Amino acid sequence: MESDSSKRAKESGVRDRRYSIRYPFAADVEMLELESGSRARGVTSDLSLGGCFVCARCTLEVHSRVRGTLTHGDKKVKMLAAVRVVIPQVGIGLEFLDIDQGSNETLLAWIENLRRSH
Repeated sequence: MESDSSKRAKESGVRDRRYSIRYPFAADVEMLELESGSRARGVTSDLSLGGCFVCARCTLEVHSRVRGTLTHGDKKVKMLAAVRVVIPQVGIGLEFLDIDQGSNETLLAWIENLRRSH
């Protein structure tokens, strides 16, 4: 089943660039846009090894780069990401460019748990 955000992205002409299965997943997100220094917060609606969708009413631009932290329970994943999709007043699609070395194991564990539960 396709998510509403995916449908809207396709309807707006954005090519679906996903190469990893996305799973429904809620994690708090804190982001710092690297060029402007603006900060944003949100909550993920889905997660994959390659990225996530963040529900946030922020005004980041496509191609912006952000440093961010995903927090779920007592675990954190720190990453560098690029904004690939912006749906105004809904959220942004992030592609992970780099996952901090200490965070990679946590991301892999989250994905494995999601994979098993679906």
